[in-house]
Amino acid sequence: MNDIISLKEKRHQRDLKYEKKMLRELSLTEINCAIEKFFGGIFQNGKKSMIEDGCIDFAIEAYLLGAKYSRFGYLGESMQSANKRCHVEEKQLIDELYDFLLTWEKTDEKDISFDEVYFACEYFIQSLWKEGFIKGEKRYKLRLH
Repeated sequence: MNDIISLKEKRHQRDLKYEKKMLRELSLTEINCAIEKFFGGIFQNGKKSMIEDGCIDFAIEAYLLGAKYSRFGYLGESMQSANKRCHVEEKQLIDELYDFLLTWEKTDEKDISFDEVYFACEYFIQSLWKEGFIKGEKRYKLRLH
């Protein structure tokens, strides 16, 4: 007899398979360039590798979130309206990255303000979300999903 698999488990397997396919299109050098672009002036040299590892995790999550919502773009929705659908999840990623950076990187108020760190986190997450959205939409159009 065949094993019975629940619908929830089947969806989870399908989502993991899609995420693996999407991650093949994202390179570590792209992520490192984005980290350097948005957070280049924030890092101190001593903790740079530890903070970069955390930022890579957040970059992957933002990229996969954009790829997940790219299905709506393929179905005719604009990028802005698809972004509004995941506003809560995106905001959560931004806040967690901000807290992570403030926890591990002790910034002096003289060097850089907390608002600048938050805006850098926001632009970083949004740029990787857009990248994931565009690449995911392209995969849907090419029927590679």
